[in-house]
Amino acid sequence: MRKVELKGITKSYDGKQDVLKAIDVMIEPGEFFVLVGPSGCGKSTMLRMIAGLESITSGELALDGKRANALSPSERDLSMVFQNYALYPHLTVEQNITFGLHVKKVSKREQKERCKEVCEMLGLSDYMKRKPRELSGGQRQRVALARAVVTQAPLCLMDEPLSNLDAKLRAKMRSEIRQLQRKLGLTMIYVTHDQTEAMTMADRMMILSGGDVQQIGRPLDVYNNPANTFVASFIGSPPMNLIDAEMKDSVLVADGHWMTPVTADMKQKIGAGRVTLGVRPEHISLAKDSEPGFLVQVANVEVLGTETLVTFDFGEDTQWIAKWPGQSSVQPGEQIRICVDDRHLALFSAETGERIVCEPAPVKKVSL
Repeated sequence: MRKVELKGITKSYDGKQDVLKAIDVMIEPGEFFVLVGPSGCGKSTMLRMIAGLESITSGELALDGKRANALSPSERDLSMVFQNYALYPHLTVEQNITFGLHVKKVSKREQKERCKEVCEMLGLSDYMKRKPRELSGGQRQRVALARAVVTQAPLCLMDEPLSNLDAKLRAKMRSEIRQLQRKLGLTMIYVTHDQTEAMTMADRMMILSGGDVQQIGRPLDVYNNPANTFVASFIGSPPMNLIDAEMKDSVLVADGHWMTPVTADMKQKIGAGRVTLGVRPEHISLAKDSEPGFLVQVANVEVLGTETLVTFDFGEDTQWIAKWPGQSSVQPGEQIRICVDDRHLALFSAETGERIVCEPAPVKKVSL
């Protein structure tokens, strides 16, 4: 296990525009740390800088407390799994797995012992004499993973290793990688653009956008308390519903008729300006006869078996999504009454998008 620390890490290719901007983070030994964000946000660049495949423009990279900026990749004692597997087509599975050990001049006997052990661990024992072209995508991914694990390096870097697999296999491999990391006690840094992978695999995660850190935290902390509207709309499936609102007297009004009460603390922090209101899909429910509600028209329904996603029109140019457990009989085109539990409302600055932390409003369902 290794501790990785980034202190003010910046990357620029042309000396004018920064691809990564003053990144500060400490990754603890044995931690599964996920870098997540949209394409082009700098997450793979950061991973390659840790690996030594990209130079660091400014700042300091420390491995176990020792400066590592100038160390070559081979001196950093880490392994890496790439998106495209990077297997040698002319070598067998066994030869691909032990190639790094051969370069390090590990004895042939130890190479065979390590290879046998890791193949048993990853279910590759029956494929050791096959070539990569004879394997499925999932089997090739396991070979790439085995090649990283067999080196027994305490730090493992993964750059979107599951992006070439189908949905079912991705879910299976997510579980296998996480179990393997726990079993071996590796410090693992994992890059993905898939927020589902980040939520299900990470001990902690960093959300990046445009080279800037948006938030660092445990998955549920990030989900429940997004730092800004970008995180709120990126993390979660479906993402948080957002809408502009303004203060009128002692209530917030959205779309001209959605009204929710505010506390004195909320009123003071919001002032007379506009804000953005956020609601998670699971906090929208069908209104009972005794509850205040708002009539909306259903635009689309996705019945997933264990849950139902209902898309409805909210205002002229906005659609929201509600997530309900079970199998709902609601149909597209139908009008329904919905309400929102205001204990779970999130407030963001309309100007900066940053979260406004306030005391919760009175416990009741808001009128929609």
